[in-house]
Amino acid sequence: MGVISNNLDIWWDGLLGTLILFLAGGVVAVVIGTIVGAMRVSPIPIARAMGTLYVNTIRNTPLTLVFFAFAFALPPLFGLRLTAPVPLLLAICALGLYTATYVAETIRSGINTVPVGQAEAARALGLTFGQVMSLVVLPQAFRSVIPPLMSVLIALLKNTTVAAGFSVVNLGSVRAYLSERGENQLIVILWVAVVFVALVLLLSWLQRSLENRWRVAR
Repeated sequence: MGVISNNLDIWWDGLLGTLILFLAGGVVAVVIGTIVGAMRVSPIPIARAMGTLYVNTIRNTPLTLVFFAFAFALPPLFGLRLTAPVPLLLAICALGLYTATYVAETIRSGINTVPVGQAEAARALGLTFGQVMSLVVLPQAFRSVIPPLMSVLIALLKNTTVAAGFSVVNLGSVRAYLSERGENQLIVILWVAVVFVALVLLLSWLQRSLENRWRVAR
């Protein structure tokens, strides 16, 4: 335990950085993913085409390359200086936009589980496409995709370590900082793994709680 108790400052900064990346990136991913998922089933051809292009382009690009684009291509393009908190914000955007593609496909699969008759009945009542999606379809879709959506968020949590290679402090960068203090790197890596396992177990507990509360009756 000495590797933790003797370096609480670094461990705290790393954990805080990981949580910020996860929570902020998760919000970006869910919001954009929901919009793109709705676009994928939109009756408007251009909306479907744009949603498909976004998903197929970003999802098939390695996350590391997405980070490279945000770290080295966007700052010069917009005149940004890589000083705090710009790297953190860029990392959140990279994680959020990348994960949003998986959220979009998860939401789209959930939308397809909602009986078509419900959407048709809502349209017959005069509701617009946006109202049908927000009031009728999406609430049911979210309830049916809790397990796969939580799996996407767990993957996002683990993907936060990629940001360590781009000067963003998180649990993935703890090993490098503690190696400068002479700590055993293997032990540090094992403790980092323990922390991630604990965080994943917490998310798994949250998933079970949401499933029990919002279970869809069949």
